[in-house]
Formats: sequence, structure tokens, C-alpha cells
Amino acid sequence: MGVTEPTTGSDTTKLRTVAARRADHYVVNGQKVWISRVQHSDLMILLARTTPLADVRKSSEGLSIFLVDLHAAARKGLEVRPIANMVNHETNELFFHDLEIPADCLIGEEGQGFKYILDGLNAERALIAAECIGDGYWFIDKITRYAGERFVFDRPIGQNQGVQFPIARAFINVEAASLMRFEACELFDAHKACGAAANMAKLLAADASWEAANVCLQFHGGYGFANEYDVERKFRETRLYQVAPISTNLILAYIAEHVLGMPRSY
Repeated sequence: MGVTEPTTGSDTTKLRTVAARRADHYVVNGQKVWISRVQHSDLMILLARTTPLADVRKSSEGLSIFLVDLHAAARKGLEVRPIANMVNHETNELFFHDLEIPADCLIGEEGQGFKYILDGLNAERALIAAECIGDGYWFIDKITRYAGERFVFDRPIGQNQGVQFPIARAFINVEAASLMRFEACELFDAHKACGAAANMAKLLAADASWEAANVCLQFHGGYGFANEYDVERKFRETRLYQVAPISTNLILAYIAEHVLGMPRSY
């Protein structure tokens, strides 16, 4: 999904990638960043502006989405630069240089792409929530086993309430996030409004996974930092979801405005 840009970030309606209609095709110029799995995918959904921002009534208008054949694009017009990062997550910066896209690759109606992409983002947030929940269970399983096997002062560390309680609380929060995840998925599958549920599921799951990660690392002690235990790797990976694909603060702003009826903050 090619949406995020380096100069606009979460301010999606201000993106600068443009797609200009030329007879039977569009010509795309611009830049995207943090676009994952480009090297492993056949297709990409690309969001670009087809009507200049100055010429639309609302900033959300004039954006369109296209289905891009990545193999064809890589041969002419698309430059991919991998981004090395702390979580070893395959992600990239993309540059479009007069990339030609057939007109029949337009998805839906020209200029209405922003509302289409929002529907996809709700599914993405439910999906990321599920990933975070999986991480959370991984951390809980890992530290529960370790706490029963690790003996200090002639007793397993898991016998101590100071170890038990944080693990138990982390597990409860993962379970609660899982319920909200299923709520969001059920609404999405029923074609009902799911923006609030999807956002809350993502926030709860990201927080629960991060809490479980900290508990797991803490009670592994020094071994939590050793590569062979995989804890430090998963710890770094799950930290990503406090930031992406939508930051925690943006979710809180969304809920404040659209659910609680508070004034728009941005």
C-alpha cells in the first residue's frame, strides 16, 4: 500500500505524489516512504493526487488510487531504495519518475480515492492488532515458561508475586485487546462502520503487546538481551506499533473527536 510520504506523514490529504491523465494512461511523479514488502509483492495500491489541492473544495477530494504492477513499474519509472532499520523490517523508499500506469488501473472513481483508502486502513488496523496480539501471546508464553524454569534463591522466580502479577496483568490486557480485535473484524465483515473499533483495537493491542514485551525482557534479566533467546528481537519489533501504521496519539485524537464529540485538535 503506497500512501505515506516523507514530507506529509499522517497528513495524507497533503501528499505530493501526482498522477496526470495522458490519453489512455496516467503519468506518476513523486515519492513514498515506509512502503513494506515491495520486493516480495506483485501489486501495490498507490494513492496519488489527480486534481491539484488548490482546485478542490475539500482537501480529501481529488485523490485517486491505482493498482500498480510492481514488476512492470520496476523496469521503467519506479526506483526502490530499501531502508535499513532497527527492527529488521523490510521497508522501502519509493521514487516515481514519469511512471506510466494504464488508465484501466484506476480503482473506483477518479478523485474519490481517499474514502476508498480509509476503508482499507480500517482493515489494516485490525490486522496489525491481530499481529500485536500474537506478539503479546508469544511474550507471555516465553516468560511463563522461563519463570518456571529459572531458579534463584532455591526457588523458581515465578513463585514470587512480584513476578507473577505483572505477567498476569499483561496476559489480561492481551486477552482484552483480542476481544476488541474480533469486534472490529466482525463490524468490518458486516460492512458496518468500524473506524472506532479498528482504531481502539490497534491501540489496545499495541499497548498490550508492548507491556508484555517489557515484562518478558525484565524477568529474563540479562538473558533477555542475548540474541539466542529472541526476546530482544521481538522487543524491538513490537515497539514499532506504537508508531505505525498509525501513531497512538492520532488514535486518541480520532476517538476524542469522532466518538466523544470533542473539538478537532489537528
